Amino acid sequence: MGKPIKIAIAGIGNCTSSLIQGVEYYKNVTAGDDLVPGLMHNVLGGYKISDIEFVAAFDVDKRKVGKPLNKAIFEKPNNTLVFQEKIPKWGNVIVQKGPVLDGVAEHMAEYPEDVSFRVDEKQKPVDVTKVLKESGAEILMNYMPVGSQKATEYYVQASLDAGCAFINCMPVFIVSEPAWEKKFRDKGLPCIGDDISAQVGATIVHKVLAKLFADRGVKITGTYQLNVGGNTDFLNMARHHRLASKRISKTEAVQKQLPSPLPPDRIHIGPSDYVPWLKDQKICFLRIEGEKFGRVPTNLELRLSVEDSPNSAGCTIDCIRAAKLALDRGTSGALTSISAYLMKHPPQHYPPDLAKQMIEEFIKGERER
Repeated sequence: MGKPIKIAIAGIGNCTSSLIQGVEYYKNVTAGDDLVPGLMHNVLGGYKISDIEFVAAFDVDKRKVGKPLNKAIFEKPNNTLVFQEKIPKWGNVIVQKGPVLDGVAEHMAEYPEDVSFRVDEKQKPVDVTKVLKESGAEILMNYMPVGSQKATEYYVQASLDAGCAFINCMPVFIVSEPAWEKKFRDKGLPCIGDDISAQVGATIVHKVLAKLFADRGVKITGTYQLNVGGNTDFLNMARHHRLASKRISKTEAVQKQLPSPLPPDRIHIGPSDYVPWLKDQKICFLRIEGEKFGRVPTNLELRLSVEDSPNSAGCTIDCIRAAKLALDRGTSGALTSISAYLMKHPPQHYPPDLAKQMIEEFIKGERER
C-alpha cells in the first residue's frame, strides 16, 4: 500500500531491539520474493515491512531516556543478539521517559547495573497522551515488564485518549478483559493481545504437542514446562509475585487445547530461574505424561533453546500490520484471529491450525476480525 504505519513503543528492551533491527533487516522484502526465513508474511494486507515507521518511544531506564531510538536499543541492560547493527534514525526519534509506577521491580536494585534497570529521578516523565498525539502515532505497542499492572493500564488509557490502536505484548489482561476491550470498541479502535507468543517458543510448542496427544486419543495425565533465561525478563520474574499473570497466561494456553483441563496439581508451567550467563537465550524443559491404547503409560520430554527476543519480533511484525489493516477497515475492538494465533492469552482460544486459517481469512477481508 505504501502508506507508513506509524507506531509508538512503550518499553525499549530486548524485544523492541529485535523488532527494530528486523524492520531494517527485512526492509527490501517484497511480495514477489520467495519465502523469507523468519517471516510468516512478506507482505500482509498490502503492507510491506518497510512501511513500518517508529514515531515515538518510551522507557524509564536512565541509559535509554534522552537517547535516539536507534542507539537506545543497544544500551544496557539489553543483551539480545545483534543481527542488524546499522539502524536508521526514523526522524530522530528520542526515547522519552514514561511514568515508572510499578514498572520496575524493587529487587532490581540488588543486581548489577549491567543486567538490571536503573532510574534517574531527575529525569521527569512526559505526558504520554500528548506525545502520542503530536507524533501522529496510529498504534501503541506495550512491552512493559511482566507484573506492570499500573504502568500498562496507564499506557492503555493513553492509547485510548490519543486515538491509537493497541498491541499488548505482555501478560496484563487488557484485550482479554471485556471492560477494557469494550473501551476500544466504543472508541472505534482495534486492539491485539494479550501476551505475545513466540514464533517457535515454549508455549506454541507445548500447545501443539498437547493438541496432538488429544487428537491421537492419548489422555494427558500430567505436564510441566520449566523455563530458564538470562535477560531482564527472567530477572524481573525472579520474584514470584511479579509473574502471577504470566503463569495464568501460559497455563491457560495449554489447558485450552485439552478436552478437559488438568487438575492444578498435574500441570506446572512458568519461568523457573534466572541464569545470567544465558543472556537472551531461553531454554525450555518440557514433559508430557499420558495414557495411550490399553492405558499404557507414555511420556515425551523435549528441550528447546531459543534466542528469546527475535522469537517475539517474528510475531509482532505481523501484529503491527494487522492492526493497521484493521484501522484502514474501521474494525474496532479485539482482533480475535491474530490474537488467537500470536498471543498466549487472547479473548478467545482456538487450535493453532484453525487460528492460522482465521488470520488468512482476515487478511483477505473474508473475516471482520
